[in-house]
Amino acid sequence: MKFEIAKTCLYFHLDRNEIINHMNINPMIMDSIKSVLANSNNIVFLTGAGISEESGIPTFRGPAGLWKTYDPMKLASISGFYKNPKLVWEFYQDRQNLILNCQPNAGHFTIAKIEKLKNSNVLTQNIDGLHKKAGSKNIVELHGNILKAKCTNCNFVEDINKVIIKSLPPMCSLCDSVLRPDIVFFGEPLNQTTWKNAQDISTNCDIMFIIGTSLNVGPVNTLPFYAKENGAILVEVNPEPTVFNHIMDFSFRGKAGEILPTFLAYFNTK
Repeated sequence: MKFEIAKTCLYFHLDRNEIINHMNINPMIMDSIKSVLANSNNIVFLTGAGISEESGIPTFRGPAGLWKTYDPMKLASISGFYKNPKLVWEFYQDRQNLILNCQPNAGHFTIAKIEKLKNSNVLTQNIDGLHKKAGSKNIVELHGNILKAKCTNCNFVEDINKVIIKSLPPMCSLCDSVLRPDIVFFGEPLNQTTWKNAQDISTNCDIMFIIGTSLNVGPVNTLPFYAKENGAILVEVNPEPTVFNHIMDFSFRGKAGEILPTFLAYFNTK
């Protein structure tokens, strides 16, 4: 393991053996993170596509086959949906089928276990429902859920496995209007109630984990600042550096499924 101190942030570069076996980790560093975690009372996990990619879900531009010939930004935009809802539904059905065959990884399960030990919330940019599948209950899905459908007219929401799909696009069982995936398309704002909830949770936490996200997308990338401005410790877990490294207190380079489990025991320590 290599580490360096830059400004107020500790940067960690752990190889797989060190993560799994706890080998050669500087005691001063581990005492520091152990103290932070043991004394935390209100934890937030801000998660992005990286943690889902560890479960086999490709990032947005990943789908192969037919979709390589289309612009994903159009397939995932609100204008694209209204222009050709059948095509957009075909695209999202492919992703739904892929997601339904994926399972949470050790990172998801560790977050769910921590919720049983400490007051914690998940703020996720992911639309795959894997945090819920892993057992987390306090989840804010910032960009919606691909496994739900919402009516474009009456706003009725239903699990996709309960929707009777005779043809695409599917129709609402209440008002017979077109259904859409219950997600935030490109070109749409976040749900304001959801966003206000995420702001409040971030403002009131004492530690925020930023996991598997490049923090390139706004306004979600402002949430660490809400936490930081109110005295929270920021812990980043990501394979690559991000543009906001300078505000992190601890920055771990690696996969969530390998790094997060090593911290679990520290949440029991008083």
